[in-house]
Amino acid sequence: MNKTNNTKQLIACQQCDALYDAPTLKQGQSAKCTRCGCILTERKVDSIERSFYWSLAGIMLSAPAILLPIMGVTLVGQYHHASLLDCILALIDRGFFMIATLVFLFTLAVPVVRLLGAFYITYSFKFNRLKPSLLHFFRAYHYLNNWAMLNVFMLGIVVSMYKLLDDTELSVNMGLLAFILWLICSTMSSSALDQDYIWQELENEFVD
Repeated sequence: MNKTNNTKQLIACQQCDALYDAPTLKQGQSAKCTRCGCILTERKVDSIERSFYWSLAGIMLSAPAILLPIMGVTLVGQYHHASLLDCILALIDRGFFMIATLVFLFTLAVPVVRLLGAFYITYSFKFNRLKPSLLHFFRAYHYLNNWAMLNVFMLGIVVSMYKLLDDTELSVNMGLLAFILWLICSTMSSSALDQDYIWQELENEFVD
């Protein structure tokens, strides 16, 4: 790939900071830095199609993942179970308002908004309904990528289950399966989305 002195349509290597002309790639192709061999950019295969269906599946799984009991414990002869929403309400009931707000934002609100955002973006591309406002919408979606923490909550579930195994009778409910599938759909909808391609298409369409 050729280096350039032109200040327009440049792409920088994340490893060595070399500048190149932004390439036009076909699906499945990638561009590498001639200095260090790092991949500069790549065009994902069927990005819009795959992200569209992953996000749609994630949206459908949102309600079961949030409302169904994740796990149950039997303690002193009494059975208790809790869903993701129950965990948030329990934190509020015990006075941990800040923690409840953070859990609500990062494990419920942001993941749902990201899935809806990915669905809207891919729907607009899939059915050729691009609007100038989509450029600003995609900037906001790109920013949210750093704030979804379903994987952190999942890690917390695993740690909690491990600690409870010796002291209580533990049962896994359908909510855990729904949550795992929701996590997979959320991750795949984001990773399947070719953000470089979308930026390029939107800028070519709406930026003078």
